[in-house]
Amino acid sequence: MNKKIAVFPGSFDPFTVGHQSLIERGLKIFDEIVVAIGVNSEKKSFFDIETRKKWIDELFSEEPRVKADVFSSLTVDFCKKVGADFILRGLRTSADFEFERQIGQMNKNLYENIETVFLLTSTEYTYISSSIVREIIKYKADISKFVPEIIAKHIEELRISNQ
Repeated sequence: MNKKIAVFPGSFDPFTVGHQSLIERGLKIFDEIVVAIGVNSEKKSFFDIETRKKWIDELFSEEPRVKADVFSSLTVDFCKKVGADFILRGLRTSADFEFERQIGQMNKNLYENIETVFLLTSTEYTYISSSIVREIIKYKADISKFVPEIIAKHIEELRISNQ
């Protein structure tokens, strides 16, 4: 039987408790999840990509079924590279659904073997987004409720070292 491998693509700038929850729930469905950190040359990142990968690796160091990787191609091409037949996406709002539906249909058109699986974001995390968390970080407010503890610790260390 083939392993059910899912790619969870995103910028994860930073990785939030919502992302963590989605992966933990996804592990009930998939044998392995590859957190695919996309390189977006159009966007200025808040945290460099290797730092984000290192934090995700550390967060899931006790869970061998989760791996982090960096990619700079079409998501479906990355899926082929890692042997994934699924793309995992979280939905917070109906607007997310419309956007993700279009991308899911395009991905299916590009690679017929791919299936996009949508999980609704847990209610307690629907208001959390990386862009909002970046704003909170920018103004040096407490982020401990919005990112996993180990990542909050690293961000605080960066704050202190950049003072």
